[in-house]
Amino acid sequence: MKRDVKALIQKMTLEEKASLCSGADFWNTKGVERLGIPQVMVTDGPHGLRKQEGSADHLGLNESISAVCFPAACAAACSFDTNLLQEMGETLGVECQAENVSMLLGPAVNIKRSPLCGRNFEYFSEDPQLTGKLASAYIKGVQSKHVGTSIKHFAVNNQEYRRMSASSNLSTRTLREIYLPAFEEAIRNAAPKSVMCSYNKINGVFASENEMLLTEILRNEWGFEGLVVSDWGAVNDRVKGLAAGLDLEMPGSGGVNDEKIVQAVRSGEIKEEVLDQAVKRILQVIFDYADNRQPDAVFDREKDHRTAVKVECESAVLLENDGILPLDPKKKIVYIREFAAKPRYQGGGSSHIHASQIVSAFEAAQRKNRNVTYTKGFPMDRDEIDTKEFEKAVNAAKEADAVVIFAGLPDAFESEGYDRKNMKLPDCQNVLIQEIEKVQSNIVVVLHNGSPVETPWADEVSAVLEMYLGGQGVGDACDQLLYGEVNPSGRLAETFPIRLEDNPSYLFFGGDGKNVDYAEGIYVGYRYYDAKQQKVRWPFGHGLSYTSFLYQDIRVTKDEFADNDSITVEVDIKNIGEREGKEVVQLYVADKNGTPNRPLKELKGFAKVNIRPGEVQTVTFTVSARDLSYYHEELGDWFATGGAYELLIGHSSADIRLTKKIHFVTDRQLPLKVTGETTVGELLEDARTCEMMKSILAQFQSGAEETADEELMVALLEGMPLRSLLLLGVPAQQIEELIAGFNTVCR
Repeated sequence: MKRDVKALIQKMTLEEKASLCSGADFWNTKGVERLGIPQVMVTDGPHGLRKQEGSADHLGLNESISAVCFPAACAAACSFDTNLLQEMGETLGVECQAENVSMLLGPAVNIKRSPLCGRNFEYFSEDPQLTGKLASAYIKGVQSKHVGTSIKHFAVNNQEYRRMSASSNLSTRTLREIYLPAFEEAIRNAAPKSVMCSYNKINGVFASENEMLLTEILRNEWGFEGLVVSDWGAVNDRVKGLAAGLDLEMPGSGGVNDEKIVQAVRSGEIKEEVLDQAVKRILQVIFDYADNRQPDAVFDREKDHRTAVKVECESAVLLENDGILPLDPKKKIVYIREFAAKPRYQGGGSSHIHASQIVSAFEAAQRKNRNVTYTKGFPMDRDEIDTKEFEKAVNAAKEADAVVIFAGLPDAFESEGYDRKNMKLPDCQNVLIQEIEKVQSNIVVVLHNGSPVETPWADEVSAVLEMYLGGQGVGDACDQLLYGEVNPSGRLAETFPIRLEDNPSYLFFGGDGKNVDYAEGIYVGYRYYDAKQQKVRWPFGHGLSYTSFLYQDIRVTKDEFADNDSITVEVDIKNIGEREGKEVVQLYVADKNGTPNRPLKELKGFAKVNIRPGEVQTVTFTVSARDLSYYHEELGDWFATGGAYELLIGHSSADIRLTKKIHFVTDRQLPLKVTGETTVGELLEDARTCEMMKSILAQFQSGAEETADEELMVALLEGMPLRSLLLLGVPAQQIEELIAGFNTVCR
């Protein structure tokens, strides 16, 4: 039915309006019974339904209903598959309808700035392009069932240490190029029902009362029409927050902040129209769910479990393989470590799911009567060497044809609420792997972890399979991948550095508890490792398959394009192996114009395609001016330098297979205000002033016909400010006239 929300608001008292702007309890909004405004429930996600029916909390401490735990974002992102993320979202949307939940709190799209962030398992990637596309697909899936999403945490929430009070300090360009684009992509293309603001400050201003963030960028620039909700307990000053664009406070303050809003309106501190607008946004989201309620929706846990297995099969990443995988079912295999029998499949904190069932890799192997035995080796929950278990594991390894060691991080090593101290696996795991290497040459390591770990043994083992935190079906998926029932097709959504110290944020991560400076700027993840030519363990986008692919014949619709235009890029991919498989084709763009402070390349497109042996698939991308652009702070907008660019088609960020040069033409020019501090070099670089500056330089040459002298003069004067022409005998009056002349041509 059609709701007249405006008329409804006019019937409300001031107190009723204010009350709607905070939660009734931990998980429910408030209603107004006399006006037919219902309460609705929201719950944590993003990778499952954490609906608490008893005592509520926001840290995953108390029990929730039995639900399906899907792979966490750290795993699902490695699928590089927007269709898969949308399918997962649709499944979650049906589950929410079946459980009468109006909004799922996710997806979480904060950038993985450092491997140490305790919540990285819940975030997608180090790259904003990949993050934004996957988040958009997830949102479209969930909201197709008239269940809202709450994209989070807006913004620059990249650590757990003092996350409720610390200030994330960064340049506008860094904010725009790295930490906001995933939100922008999702807002513009998927229209989430809500945005959840983060706890932290951004450049000294709390996110919950940051007008630039919540109104100027989010609403005025990106056109967001939903509601802004606080992270649970993130409100600092409720009235300032309302004025800045924060609509809904969760979980509520027992009426304290509602009364502050009432008093602020009565005193004139804030206009009632601002409150009305917040109420309107809240009501639109409530009614979108209430008026499209699907009481007949069924939460089919068994069917959804199979979907969870499918998502993990598509997401696991084969990092190394010397040919040992897939395993030969005739061979005698021993599984070592408790994760083989009791898998770690999710992270700790607010997204913790009470899984409807859990299947381990050993259980899956037993169901299929595989020739597999199991020994504990070392504990799953602590770093401790049990000599007897060690000896049993080594002896079992000696007698087997191959060994699969299930390594990874215990629950206590990574969780919401605190950051990791290092990137290391527990010592007992590394020691056991090294001991087994002495008696067995066929070693497969399966990793269960929410973020990168150091792997000092990587060059010595036969294969490494990264499962991440793969949800409740991780064991089923692992079995299918190890034995080749499924061909691995995941690709790393983040770089694995060799050591923690190699990470670009190493010197700055965490800050002093009050401020954390993002001094690495735009050089996050592969952007940094490329620029430094820093060797990594496994690069962004990396992942192996049980088949091989040939990249051939890159084509573009035209070699040159301009503003408000785009080009289409096509590339042919052939499966030259003997197995059907999926390849993730990645498009990167490189600025070849010498533009200062630009990454060597940036991901601007990706596509996952299934290809049969001998088959050729054509993959298509579109490249626009925005894909070539960087954020220019003085211009206050995105800008692409006119000139040469290179399109790079790769299997990973470090494995580029094809390249194509293109040319970009633009009429846009950067602002240039010439003063006495403007250098000769700046004027020579700008097309508007170059010739004029050259003619002036010619006056100071001796032997003007000699090119070498001209080049020497330019080199000497390049960094000289115009005011310093006094040193060359140019009168001050003439310098002022020169400056005025330059500014005339720059208008």
